[in-house]
Amino acid sequence: MAESRRYVSQAELENHKKPGDLWISIQGKIYDVTVWSHEHPGGALPLLNLAGQDATDAFVAYHPGITWQYLDKFFTGYHLKDYSVSEVSKDYRKLAAEFSKMGLFEKKGHGTCISLCFIALLFCISIYGVLCCDSTWVHLCSGALMGFLWIQSGWIGHDSGHYEVMSNRKLNRFAQILTGNCFAGISIAWWKWTHNAHHIACNSLDFDPDLQHMPLFMVSSKFFYSLTSYFYERKMNFDSVTRFLVSYQHWTYYPVMCFARINLFAQSLLLLLSKRKVPNRGQEILGILVFWIWYPLLVSCLPNWGERVMFVVASFAVTGIQHIQFCLNHFSSSVYVGPPSGNTWFEKQTDGTLNILCSSWMDWFYGGLQFQIEHHLFPRLPRCHLRKISPFVKELCKKHNLAYNCASFWKANAMTIGTLRSAALQARNFTHVVPKNLVWEAVNTHG
Repeated sequence: MAESRRYVSQAELENHKKPGDLWISIQGKIYDVTVWSHEHPGGALPLLNLAGQDATDAFVAYHPGITWQYLDKFFTGYHLKDYSVSEVSKDYRKLAAEFSKMGLFEKKGHGTCISLCFIALLFCISIYGVLCCDSTWVHLCSGALMGFLWIQSGWIGHDSGHYEVMSNRKLNRFAQILTGNCFAGISIAWWKWTHNAHHIACNSLDFDPDLQHMPLFMVSSKFFYSLTSYFYERKMNFDSVTRFLVSYQHWTYYPVMCFARINLFAQSLLLLLSKRKVPNRGQEILGILVFWIWYPLLVSCLPNWGERVMFVVASFAVTGIQHIQFCLNHFSSSVYVGPPSGNTWFEKQTDGTLNILCSSWMDWFYGGLQFQIEHHLFPRLPRCHLRKISPFVKELCKKHNLAYNCASFWKANAMTIGTLRSAALQARNFTHVVPKNLVWEAVNTHG
């Protein structure tokens, strides 16, 4: 006689969503991932954010088919009572299955090898310009080329954090450390930690670190109420200093983006020097040390301090284009407060994301971010296939009356500045009491 199924209600499942007690539902079966969260390749945070609810769509998005066979060892023996699947999720899972049958997740093309060769060429030209030429203009162009190199290495680092861009895991790890840590000075461990959280909680004001840039920027007036960041585990205080800076954020946005690289350097070092568990910490630190040896050494080879500063500013400013590209995809899109919802995972990804319209010959420039909706829905898919699947995703969104937002590069910039300006003007007129600041009063006193 077959054993009868045991069920837990949604309310009971929600009781298991804290550190030390993490349950999730995948296709109606309940799994205890408490212990596994410490070993999870994507980190504990995605499991913590999705615990206590159904996470099937997110699981489909981030895991290849082979991982399904490992779920049984986490099965609690319980099933989710009254489990149902929305029509949107059904169609999304069918589409993911079709792409898998077509072999798109395994067909990576030769883009990575071409990009690595291009990066090596840029590196050699930049070094040659510094060491073998006396012209100030050549030194300026060499700095700009270095910034362009960082952009291209950033795309490989981004891709390698989502799927294996090389033929095996060891080579993929080598590509990560080389392009991220050694060439760009950014820890791939930091990138994966923040980026996984961003993908899971896309445009959640208190769970998505990519929207938490106080005191310099805020995209919503909801930040005025000093939300708590569940990523950084601290309160984001809307004080008088923040109010002053945010009030002019639509003017400071582009200048800050020119030097946003500094923040990435700092965040990488803070993570690697923290007590937080970091996989392969030794490799990460060694890669960062390589960068901080060759880059300052190269800059020191310039003839005077004026040209050294010029070189650094040029390299930082050019790579600022990439930081702007990151912001365009999400700053002007819909936001919400609270943890991500597994039951509306597809909808949250499309609502919080903006595609950039461009011709196919410009795909190299955007590194896949021009199809950000497709990337968020199918993060394991190599970027060479994003344009191919775009019509299918657009049709699915149209079928279910869901947002499929896209704009030109210039329009997206205007939308981003509009979002920042709107929040800035609201900050100036916000009636919530904040501590007095003499600078604020002096600048905003009239008559």
